[in-house]
Order: sequence, then C-alpha cells, then structure tokens
Amino acid sequence: MLPGEFVAGGDAEIIMKRIIGVFAAGLVLCGASAPPFDAQRYVGHVKHLASEEMKGRGSGTPELEKAANYIAKQFKSYGLQPLGDGGYLQPFQVTTNAKLGKNNRLEAVTEKGAQKLELNKDYVPFNFSASGTFSAGVVFAGYGITAREYNYDDYFHLDVKDKFVLVVRHEPQEFDEKSVFAGKVYTEHSQFFSKAVNAKMHGARGVIFINDSANHENSGDELETFARTVGPSNAGIPYIHVKAEVAEKWLSAAGKDLKELLGAIDKDLTPQSFPLAGKLTLNLNVEVKRETRTVHNVVGYVPGTTDEHVVIGAHYDHLGLGYQHSLSPSQAGTPHLGADDNASGTAGVLELARYFGSRPRMTRGVVLMTFAGEELGLLGSSYYVNNPRYPLERAAAMINMDMIGRIRDKKVYVGGLGTGTTFKETVEKLAGGAGLKFEFSDQTGYGSSDHTSFTAKQVPVLFFFSGLHADYHKPSDTWDKIAGAEAAELLGFIAGLTERLAGDEERPKFVKVEAPARPVSAGSGTGSGYGPYFGSIPDFAEPPSGVRFSDVREGSPAGKAGLKGGDILVEYGGKAIQNLYDFTYALRSSKVGETVRVKVLRDGKPVEVDVVLEARK
Repeated sequence: MLPGEFVAGGDAEIIMKRIIGVFAAGLVLCGASAPPFDAQRYVGHVKHLASEEMKGRGSGTPELEKAANYIAKQFKSYGLQPLGDGGYLQPFQVTTNAKLGKNNRLEAVTEKGAQKLELNKDYVPFNFSASGTFSAGVVFAGYGITAREYNYDDYFHLDVKDKFVLVVRHEPQEFDEKSVFAGKVYTEHSQFFSKAVNAKMHGARGVIFINDSANHENSGDELETFARTVGPSNAGIPYIHVKAEVAEKWLSAAGKDLKELLGAIDKDLTPQSFPLAGKLTLNLNVEVKRETRTVHNVVGYVPGTTDEHVVIGAHYDHLGLGYQHSLSPSQAGTPHLGADDNASGTAGVLELARYFGSRPRMTRGVVLMTFAGEELGLLGSSYYVNNPRYPLERAAAMINMDMIGRIRDKKVYVGGLGTGTTFKETVEKLAGGAGLKFEFSDQTGYGSSDHTSFTAKQVPVLFFFSGLHADYHKPSDTWDKIAGAEAAELLGFIAGLTERLAGDEERPKFVKVEAPARPVSAGSGTGSGYGPYFGSIPDFAEPPSGVRFSDVREGSPAGKAGLKGGDILVEYGGKAIQNLYDFTYALRSSKVGETVRVKVLRDGKPVEVDVVLEARK
C-alpha cells in the first residue's frame, strides 16, 4: 500500500503521512459460505513472493520482473487468455532511481580566495536536486521556514532572489515542549522538501542545507545518504547538503556564530537571517542522473458471453531494500519483504484466477491483473486505465485487494461501497451468510491504493483491506504472519461477489460520492494540518512540469471553479507549480476562505480560474 493518505479530502497531500487513518467504524455484518479456497496454497504464493530471493520486489529491480513472470506463469497454467503477442505483460516506464553523475563540483569563493570542496566528504547533492551549473551569493535563512500559522518566517524582509539560501536542519525551539512548533515533535516544516519548496517560492537560486550541529552536538555531522531522501523527482532548484563545520567557517568570516544565531531564534522566535553577499559566492555544478526502467502490469482474461467484465486487481510491487519509504530507517538496505503489502493481495488474485479459470462462462468476463509501481504512486493502475486492454466503459466494477493477509477478529474493511448503485444491496445479501465482519469505511472510492485510478475513470470500485499493523513498511512484514485461513475465507466471499456482479442482469452504475464533512480542529483555521480543501485528485504519473488532475471532486472548490480531470496545474497564487510537492506546500500555506488564482493547461491551452478555498472535508 502506498505510504500516505495522499487523496484524503481529494487534494495532493501525499507523502506526508505514514499511516492511513481513513477507515472509520461503520456497519458491521456477519456470516459466510462461498467457494472453498485452500489456505495452504494461498500462503504458498505469499511465501514465494515475499521470499528473501525476491528482495522486496522493488520497482525496476530484476526481482520485480521475477515476480511478474511468476504471476504470468500461474495465469497461463490456469487457462487465462493473454493480452496478445506480448503475453500477459503490459510494459510501461517508471523513474526508479537517481545516481550522481561525474560532473559534480562545488567551489566557495571568499575574500581569501577559492576553496574546492570534496564530493561525499564536504558536501553531497540531494537525490531530488536539479542538475546544472549555478553561481550566486549566499544568504543565511535560519531554518528556512515560513509558518504563517505560527507567525514565524525566516524570510521576513529578506531578499533571496537568485541567491543560494543557507538553511539549518529541524526547526526552532525543538526542545521546548511549550513551543508553537510542538516542542519535541517535528512539524511538516522541518521536512527536506518543505524547505526546498519554500526557498523556491521565495525566488532562491538553490538551497545549501546544513545539520543543526549547534543544538545537536552529540549527533555528529554526517551527510545525508544520496538516494535515501523522500522528495520529488526534480525539485526544480539545486539542493545540496554541506558539512556544518564548513558552513560555520563561512559564517565566522562574516562575524557570525551559528550557535548564537540559533540561540537567538529559539529565545523568542525572532528570525536572524542576513546576507553573506559580497562575503561568499558559490560556484556549483550538479549532475543527477535519473534512471528509467521498464516494468510490467500482469493481465489475464477469463471471457464471458458478453464483452462486459469485472476487474480484480492488486499491486505486486513493494519497497525493495526500503530506503525512502521504510518505516524502519535504521534497516534501510535490508529487504523489505512485503508479505502483507502486498503479496497477500497478489496471492488473492492468483487464487481467484485459478478459480475463475476453471468455471463455466458467466455473462460478464473477469479481467485479473497485478500492478507494478503502486508504491511509487499508483503508476501501474494509472497506466492501465489510460491504456486499457479491455475498454473501461465495459467494466462493470473493479475489486481491489491491498493488504488482506492480516485479518484480525474476523474484521475486514471495505471501501467504495457508495460508488456502485447495486453494491450496498449485493454486498449486504452476501455478507449475511459470511463468517467475516465487514466495516464499510470510505464510501467515495478514493484511497491509498489502485482502485483510486479506476474511480477517477468512473468505474465502480470495492476495496478490501485487513488493516494496518506494526510491521507495515518494515522488513518484519513476513509471510509467517499471514492469516491464511481468514484470507481464504475472504477470497471465497470475493469469488461469490464477483459471480454476482458478473451474472446479475442489472449492472452497477457509477456514483460520484462527495467526501463526508469532518469537524474543523479548534484553532487550526484549516480543518487539517495539510491546508484548506481544494478538491483535486492527483495523477501520480508526473507530467514534465505541473500536477495533472486525474479527477476533480464534484462540489469541491476546484469543481465549482470549473477545473476538470485532465487539467495540468502549472501556477497557484502567482507561483509556478512544477510538481506535487510544490502544490502540497502552496496549499498548506493557504487559508480557508482565501481566493486563489490558479492556471492550468487544458488540451495544451492555458486556462485561469479563481478558486475559493474551503475548510477540509
């Protein structure tokens, strides 16, 4: 499952949450009886896909391709029809990694002359740094934070246009539990990409980042590992990490002491920013090479007597060796095996493929597929719905399984119930004879998994999920913790549900469900730490520049302003938007009730509208 509640409320919130708190308690039904599924065989698939040999099935790795070939082989053995000459594999391109090129140089020019700094010893670029040649003076910008909600701004009355900004890690008053910055709990303003976007929004040429060694004397002054940090594929400006001991000499030459500067900020939150212009110029060359790899969705078809069909899907990729998205950072570089996330859902697709491959034809066929690139942002499912092998207008429903292997107390969460006109009646009838307890959570069909891509294309969806646990996105998500008997019971239910959807004369019609209103937090002014409500659903397959909307919620601020799915946001409030991180930051910095002028590209032509932001729903 993709980290982060990236479309809760419909906006580009992504990346910033590591838990998925979207599942509120709902209607509980009980009962069971459906075609039998073998728990041992099911767990056998999970064990193979989550083995050490598969090394976590990271996108773009040879192990992911091994998993794809394993799934395709099973589809063939079950008699599923392939896509055509290409077999069961649907190829598409993803950007999987970044590497440092040979042309990385940094020179500091002071009154005493030029000093060449050594790559990986004195400095290192971040993996989301822009590449190119840059030369500019330097401005010290404290922690690099603009926090309107806390009445704090390191950029207050500071001109950083076309300058490098020197910013410090973390945030002010971090050891003060009474601080508006929440004391020992870091806010989103401390995140690397937040500092990058804020600098860019203020017109900075680039960011020079240093550790807060003055307040963390015992933590060392280690440089960030190049490929480890979460961020956009390209921040749009250079972003490098320099040793604090190097930067402290620059400040000292300007008559300043880093520890004293930070102490003054912490005392009363008064910014201590100042220019080093004339004292220091940096000449920088950055070369970051981004790797593009071919990965594959795996698709098989069981025909019906008509060309209508039901889609059953699950993602089969995981985190590989962890790094950016691991919730156990100390174990980065260790295979994150992803048994529950999502070998469990993939094994479910395989078992359902085996079942339907041996059944008599139904009215509607069944398309079974496993997606790559989900952990990178629903890339596989997004690619499929934009390049469908079987026309989406003939898809009666999509059933998605993500993390179904750790069912506890017979409880299963079901999302998307409101997206199909017949879903409630059909599911309730079947659930009445099930031994499972179904909690109907998010009704809208949007969430942190691949069904979202189908919702955006107005296909009714149902999402099955057994809940989060302490092993989520950690190496400890292993096959021996899978509850095989309960998963097999759920597969029996899904098989019966699919047969009903494939055989019923009445086909479910898509319903666009508005997100339920949620109370505004006292004193927040926004209803969420992620800013006001905008109402767009991002397409995570990034365009060259901007943010493409896969959908816009009906009745939302964006919808009221006339924005549409397919629009590419390129400007927000007069600021250029290059990626989802830019949009997230800009939205978070806005206020409820504010009218924001936005520019989108629609069919390649610019369209400008005013959006009145609302409290988050």
